[in-house]
Amino acid sequence: MVGKAKCKPFELPLPRKIVNPKRIAEVSVNELKQMLSHILEQRKFNNIFNKRENLFDKRKNQNKIKLRGVPNKHTLKRHKNHLKSQSEKNFTDEGDHLFKTGIKILQQSKTQKQKAEAYLFFAKAADMGNMKAMEKMADALLFGNFVMQNITAAIRLYESLVKEGSYKAQNALGFLYSYGIGMEYDQAKALIYYTFGSAGGSMMSQMILGYRYLSGINVLQNCEVALNHYKIVADYIADKLKKTEGIPVEKVRLTERPENLSSNSEILDWDIYQYYKFLAERGDVQIQVSLGQLHLIGRKGLDQDYYKALYYFLKAAKAGSANAMAFIGKMYLEGNAAAPQNNATAFKYFSMAAHKGNAIGLHGLGLLYFYGKGVPVNYAEALKYFQKAAEKGWPNAQFQLGFMYYSGSGVWRDYKLAFKYFYLASHSGQPLAIYYLAEMYATGTGVVRSCRTAVELYKGVCELGHWAEKFLTAYFAYKDGDVDSSLVQYALLAEMGYEVAQSNSAFILESKKAKILAKEKMYPMALLLWNRAAIQGNSFARVKLGDYHYYGYGTKKDYHTAATHYSIAADKYHSAQAMFNLAYMYENGLGVKKDIHLARRLYDIAAQTNPDAHLPVFFAIMKLETVHFLQDILFLNFTRRWQWMELDNTVGPYWDLFVIGLIVALLIILLRNRHG
Repeated sequence: MVGKAKCKPFELPLPRKIVNPKRIAEVSVNELKQMLSHILEQRKFNNIFNKRENLFDKRKNQNKIKLRGVPNKHTLKRHKNHLKSQSEKNFTDEGDHLFKTGIKILQQSKTQKQKAEAYLFFAKAADMGNMKAMEKMADALLFGNFVMQNITAAIRLYESLVKEGSYKAQNALGFLYSYGIGMEYDQAKALIYYTFGSAGGSMMSQMILGYRYLSGINVLQNCEVALNHYKIVADYIADKLKKTEGIPVEKVRLTERPENLSSNSEILDWDIYQYYKFLAERGDVQIQVSLGQLHLIGRKGLDQDYYKALYYFLKAAKAGSANAMAFIGKMYLEGNAAAPQNNATAFKYFSMAAHKGNAIGLHGLGLLYFYGKGVPVNYAEALKYFQKAAEKGWPNAQFQLGFMYYSGSGVWRDYKLAFKYFYLASHSGQPLAIYYLAEMYATGTGVVRSCRTAVELYKGVCELGHWAEKFLTAYFAYKDGDVDSSLVQYALLAEMGYEVAQSNSAFILESKKAKILAKEKMYPMALLLWNRAAIQGNSFARVKLGDYHYYGYGTKKDYHTAATHYSIAADKYHSAQAMFNLAYMYENGLGVKKDIHLARRLYDIAAQTNPDAHLPVFFAIMKLETVHFLQDILFLNFTRRWQWMELDNTVGPYWDLFVIGLIVALLIILLRNRHG
């Protein structure tokens, strides 16, 4: 077992006492905070190995060895080196043992307190120089785990780790330089750290570089280089997806209205969850299956819990649910704590579901015959079941058919049919189907080669990596008011090319609630992120770009550029807000040639596009008509000095608001008289 060294002649006592688990269980998050503060603030991790050297010498002196025979200088030196290496091994083994214990606790943790216990083990292991534990602690300080955010301490620790060759630390420093968080804003240094990080094996650095070369961010745009970076990450993700089904992560948009955000469909509200549990206990089969699925893969903010999943599936299966039977078969096929791997049981439940015509059950039987699990390998039977499930629209079965034709497993290799089935499955988001489509476009297999298409597909696969779990932790941090922690997590995901993270980061920066960046840097950085999100097709971000140029946020006022962005959002995404803003600019000749008729038309289209625009459009048109009535009737015969173009200088820059107020007052008076 790691951490327990066998007794040897010159072995020294362990230099540290392993933490008592009972004591750990009593430690609160506040105690962890104090411990981290002591370890990370008072001690300098970059001197950890010097501390080791001193410790080894001290232990050596305490355990002097008397050598028999004639003293020999070389013999003494060999013993000294042996003692030193043995002590170092014991020290390292204990650090590894503490780190692995922490990982085990973390994997089994469901509450913040349990996770805090894991980080106490990491802190102890880090204090002993364990690099992986130090990386964990640095991440905790950077991302604010347990409200522990300390950017300065994180940077110091990362810099120490970089000297030891940590690719994770290199990626982290690249990220911090790219935003100017805790250090100067320096894209050149960021690129250097990302390059070294990717060379060392950082999947995050590979993904960041892929996105940078795809979009031409501080590098020359190069699709082929982007393809190479993304393919490395996609291969890594696909290999994991072949072993277990990927867990989709909910990506909540902070740009949603507050009332929608508080009851976001991406995250299951606790009260609603309790209501669903009540319905499930009352015998609602559909709810039982839904809760089973949510717990099976840990969706909508719920923890993955195989026992609860199996519990709900068994209740629903007993009531005759074919879906529940199929999911039970899936659990036994893959194996987990609640349902140990058992091919016979999987076959039983898949058969029960398939007998009812269930697509998931049919697909399950196909898998058993395809891989020969509990039954002899039989490609013909597998093909038959996959075809039946695919006809019912089950994307996993469509993918399996595509794979059979792509690899020539039991059928003649046919890339056209493979492409057909991969394409069908990709429409439902089947990740491996997307991966193989990317492979086909990257190599020109069965289709005309397209680097851009391959990169976009690979990018979609890469975004299924475990790092996407930060979307949930970032959202909950934001919801709990920990804005800085939320921003850092979203910003890292934004750097990796996630569009939702880019708009969320820009939204937080725009609010100016974050404290980790100087206020004068927030609008320029938000503008940069809105721009990246807009390029990836976010219509809201495109309107925001128009707003920033219109008002001069983070850039100079530029009505022409603002009008250009509003036009793109209006024409490409049919944004009612963009139409309204553009209409106002045409009405007043801001950045575009004044055109009253086009303004009226845009106002009308905005109202037709979005019902919420009816009221503002009504007032805007009333103002427009009233003003032009005044212009045509009252000011028609005045001298040029009092012409319409001079109205701003005569009445003031906010005369239009005055007119709207006047219209509202007149409407109120008319309505009162009517009811009177």
